[in-house]
Amino acid sequence: MEKLNATIRELGSEWEMMKSENMVILFNENSPQELRDISVVHDGEASEEVEAGDVMELGDKSYDILFVGGKANETLRELGHATFQFNGERDSDLPGTICLEKKEIPNLEIGQKVVIKSN
Repeated sequence: MEKLNATIRELGSEWEMMKSENMVILFNENSPQELRDISVVHDGEASEEVEAGDVMELGDKSYDILFVGGKANETLRELGHATFQFNGERDSDLPGTICLEKKEIPNLEIGQKVVIKSN
C-alpha cells in the first residue's frame, strides 16, 4: 500500500549540499520560503503512517526505512515535511527524522516521483 505518492515540483538551490550530507529534506508546496533553498518541494499528501520496514522510492532507487522519529508522521501529514537521513541508523535524537539504509542518493529532477509504501 502506498503511504505517500508525490511528484517533485522544485529543487532548492542548496538541496545538493544536503545530499552531500546524506540528507533529503522534503516539504510540500506550502513550505516557508526561507526553507525552500535546502528542500525538495513536492505535491503529495501522506495517506498512512510511515513505519520502520516501509520502503521509499526516490528517483530510480529504493531504500529500506529503518527508523521513524516520534514527530515525523505528524510533520509529514501537516507540512509534507520530513528529514530523510540515508545513514543506516536505527535511531535519531531528532524527532522529525526518518532514517534509511545507507545508499547513494540519486540525482533528482523536477517531475520525478517520491513514493513511500509498505513492504
